[in-house]
Amino acid sequence: MNRNISRAIRILPLCASAVALVVACPSAPAFAQTAPKAPAAQPAAKPKAPQTTGAAQPNAPAAPPSPTAAGKAGDDVVARVGNINVSADEMRGYLTALGPRERAAIGQDPGLLSQAVRLQLANRLVLQELVAKKWDQQPNVAAQLDRLRENALVELYLQTVSVPPANYPSDDEVQQVYDANHNALLMPRQFQLTQIFVPAAKDDKAAEDGAKKALDEIQRKLKAPGADFTAIAIENDSKTGGDLGWLVESQIRPEIRAQVMQLAKGVISEPIRLDDGFHILKLIDTKAAYTRPLAEVRDQLVQQMRSERAAALRRAYLGELLKQHPPVLNEFALSNLLGEQPPAGAK
Repeated sequence: MNRNISRAIRILPLCASAVALVVACPSAPAFAQTAPKAPAAQPAAKPKAPQTTGAAQPNAPAAPPSPTAAGKAGDDVVARVGNINVSADEMRGYLTALGPRERAAIGQDPGLLSQAVRLQLANRLVLQELVAKKWDQQPNVAAQLDRLRENALVELYLQTVSVPPANYPSDDEVQQVYDANHNALLMPRQFQLTQIFVPAAKDDKAAEDGAKKALDEIQRKLKAPGADFTAIAIENDSKTGGDLGWLVESQIRPEIRAQVMQLAKGVISEPIRLDDGFHILKLIDTKAAYTRPLAEVRDQLVQQMRSERAAALRRAYLGELLKQHPPVLNEFALSNLLGEQPPAGAK
């Protein structure tokens, strides 16, 4: 199937946050899929999709379970507001429904799970209020709910008829896609940096003078025998300690990239003036550019290939369904509908 994989494997590390010298991460390149052609879907052997008045919606990110009545008394309650409970089983279901990236993010930051529970409780409070007002029984709201339910049913059903074979992709198919995207898997040169930052807004003489005094004191400490750059950085900024981690060339602001690339390992730069203040950088280590090996990207590549195959099977299924049941459109009536719409911006 000679198509581009819809989403590229991310080959760059996360951008460092709140660092003046770092710019936004560049977009990851798309991968040209050259795996063997996918077998056509066999919709005739599939059950008919349920009828719907609305179009099937694309996959949406996982969300906490829909707000329902208060959790059962016997459940392990993980959160409560008023008479509304959220049980451990409900949150296990929420975690199970998440994708690998979302689960990994929660593993790194458990606070995200607390946020999800708070959102769950807030949703249930809203539900409690709207039910009390019988808001959901309004004709226009009920009609929208019917359409949402139909669309959700269609989406769930289409997911079941567009699952790629368990053995797809084969090792040979993965290898072919990897070989075809060898250049896109190049990891640029990386720099491990730490910095001492002295804030000083431009056009603020008092701030400039204060920053220069602080710089003089910092440089005096750095020139002392046995000076510890990291300790001085922590003393200057106890929250981050100046650690910028590993950055690729494109993540470093052009104003200082050239100076960083000229530094030898362990060498400290002169103060570099940027709009936000002065930056003193130390190069901890470097990594030469290299092509990521197949073993490193295989799981991500397989995931993308299966996602692309699922999308192709879905298109084939819908195409065959419409072929078996050709729709008849009244184009004249449709064009009249457009003429009935109010002009843009009209109230």
